[in-house]
Amino acid sequence: MTRVIGYRLFVSALAVALLAVMYTGWLDKSAKDYTEQGLKRVLVTYAVARGLNGLISVAQGTEVSVEPVGIGMTFTPGQILDPVNDLIEQFSWLVLASGVSLGIQRLLIVMTGSTGFTILVSVMVAGALAACWWQKIPETVSRVITRIAVILLVLRLVIPVIALLNQAVYWYFLQPQYESSQTVLEQSGFQLQQQQPVKTISAPPQNEAMMDKLKRAYQSATDAVDIDARLDRIKQVASNMSERILDLMVVFLVQSLLFPLLFIWLAYRLLMQLLRLT
Repeated sequence: MTRVIGYRLFVSALAVALLAVMYTGWLDKSAKDYTEQGLKRVLVTYAVARGLNGLISVAQGTEVSVEPVGIGMTFTPGQILDPVNDLIEQFSWLVLASGVSLGIQRLLIVMTGSTGFTILVSVMVAGALAACWWQKIPETVSRVITRIAVILLVLRLVIPVIALLNQAVYWYFLQPQYESSQTVLEQSGFQLQQQQPVKTISAPPQNEAMMDKLKRAYQSATDAVDIDARLDRIKQVASNMSERILDLMVVFLVQSLLFPLLFIWLAYRLLMQLLRLT
């Protein structure tokens, strides 16, 4: 008998504590704040990705022409960026999916944190506690009320908890990788703009002097060397962008898709275990 009363007291104290946490609103506010921060990161990263996509599109339509030693040569620096452009397109879709995931989380937090849902949870928990202490209620009715109360209470608390756990994962494991990769991508945009020369060949005068011809040949050779250096720098920028985009893809995939699904699965397992106990 004493053991049964002790169990009831423990369950009642736990239920009251969870209701107190629910009514303080701290959990919901913190979860919404962290979700908003995640959405801001998504928007910033998406804007950077689309900006890089625009710069690459401009580069792909740029042709650089030189005439070293009288031989006409045409370069298209944007072709080097074709693989990166494809990667950015795929990355943009992943960022959008991450934004949708965070938006759904925020909506669920708002829905489960609403006054009506909170009152419903409170009523069902109060009914479950009454059934726990008042033995005159039929066992079947008591079990149904208790299970409904457990399901509603888990739904009410688990969604903001998932948001907080997700943010904790970002803080401790993903934030340095995100910030460094984001900075490199922003710098890559500026570097890419600086490596977009536009040179055209002007027809030489018909009676051009020998000295002018030599100057023209020297300038063309210099331009050719400069273009080679620019192409090397574009290749380096493309390599850096590809590496950092892959890092960001990992960040968004883990934070917005993989870990939320893992936490939802754990919450489901917890709910099933609690229902077996009721």
